[in-house]
Amino acid sequence: MEGITKFGVTTVVGCLGTDGIGRDMCALVAKTKGLNEQGMSAYCYTGNYQIPVRTLTDSIAKDIMMIQEIIGTGEIAISDHRSSQPTFEEFTRVVADTRLGGVLSGKAGIVNVHLGDSPRCLDLIERVVDETEIPASQILPTHINRNEMLFGKSIEYALKGGAVDFTGNENIDYWETIRDEVRVCNGIKRMLDAGVNPDRMTISSDGQGSLPIYSSDGEFLGMGVGQSSCLLKEVKECVFKTEIPLEIAISTITSNPADILRLKGKGKVEEGYDADLCILDQELQLVEVIAKGNTVYTK
Repeated sequence: MEGITKFGVTTVVGCLGTDGIGRDMCALVAKTKGLNEQGMSAYCYTGNYQIPVRTLTDSIAKDIMMIQEIIGTGEIAISDHRSSQPTFEEFTRVVADTRLGGVLSGKAGIVNVHLGDSPRCLDLIERVVDETEIPASQILPTHINRNEMLFGKSIEYALKGGAVDFTGNENIDYWETIRDEVRVCNGIKRMLDAGVNPDRMTISSDGQGSLPIYSSDGEFLGMGVGQSSCLLKEVKECVFKTEIPLEIAISTITSNPADILRLKGKGKVEEGYDADLCILDQELQLVEVIAKGNTVYTK
């Protein structure tokens, strides 16, 4: 918990990601419950990269309806060599079952979708929105700033009303240098200039998740661990580097994800909301972090 709260994070959503074999849903739900007991607000997704989805109960809808901590499905991988290469029908069924679970439980019922480097980009997501009755609000594609081609497609998707998620980086200059990754602050500025609704953009961290490490010439060196510290770093870049208004920049890690994921009592400072607060100085440096009314970090 200390490795998360010291970076100003009071609410987390966990997922298994690539490895649904060495790790399983029992471990994920147990960890989520543990973080809640420690004083954080923790949620999780059912499944991992693969389809068919490996659930905790016998179905996606039942997982979401019966397990308090589970709010959706993910991280389902598409357009990536590590995915299960799902067909349109398989992917649509996962989204439909997840939506049903959300309807029955009053939760978001959202599918968090990992996007890889394939030129297919968001094709399965776009087909679901265009060819079925399922609204774009049920899908949250992440890693949209992975490369320039994917980012261009993501602008088009966001202009149609879809929500999109940027992946923040601990070492911001590193990723922009060795790959054609779109710097988060530049990407958000470009989306705003294109007319994208600022309420449809979020930033996530991959905090505590596996993080590939590459040499300056792009050679894979090994795996590291992602850090949640990137979230506030990206907000600072938005404000001080690209002059995005603070209220828009900060909403990408507060009210926007809370609204999109339908996390009740989260994301705003209002009566009746949880007292999750970060006290910042003029340079947006953390001074104090409060989770559910209790101080969990001081500078």
